[in-house]
Amino acid sequence: MEQDIERVLISAEELEEKVAAVGAQIAKDFEGKDPIFVGVLKGCFIFMADLMRHVNIRCSVDFMAVSSYSGTTSTGAVKINKDLSQDIADRHIILVEDILDSGVTLNYLKKYLTVRKPASIHVVTLMDKPARRKADIYADYSCFEVPDAFVVGYGLDYNETYRNLPYIGILKPEIYTK
Repeated sequence: MEQDIERVLISAEELEEKVAAVGAQIAKDFEGKDPIFVGVLKGCFIFMADLMRHVNIRCSVDFMAVSSYSGTTSTGAVKINKDLSQDIADRHIILVEDILDSGVTLNYLKKYLTVRKPASIHVVTLMDKPARRKADIYADYSCFEVPDAFVVGYGLDYNETYRNLPYIGILKPEIYTK
């Protein structure tokens, strides 16, 4: 599996340090607001677990499963596979995403959730890839800005593999262009 990685982009140590700092900042910013952290599955699960360990305020967690990718590219069509299981009216929502790439999915989700009248919606992403942005959406909290390369690891996948790498790596192009 590691032989498929061109190079390590973000080490496990860098991930740990930055996720802790962003978690502490969110805890400070949302003290007394009892936010709901909404993880966008599947890619966010490792990032969200680590992030939540550093958010030492009263909060709750929920998940949505959304699909819009086929292989390495977004299809542009967003499908909700699992919706929220709690009412979000008048609650502060923090959408937790692994990577903000084209922004199409996150933009759709934000609009989808806005009709439920939350107090606010904020976005935290592990990685921001502004070079590929197609929608007018930005992260309120971002751990890393990354180049336009296909990244895997720490929850991110290629065809459901590589999620278990403890770092973020750039996948060799010959792997996903076969």
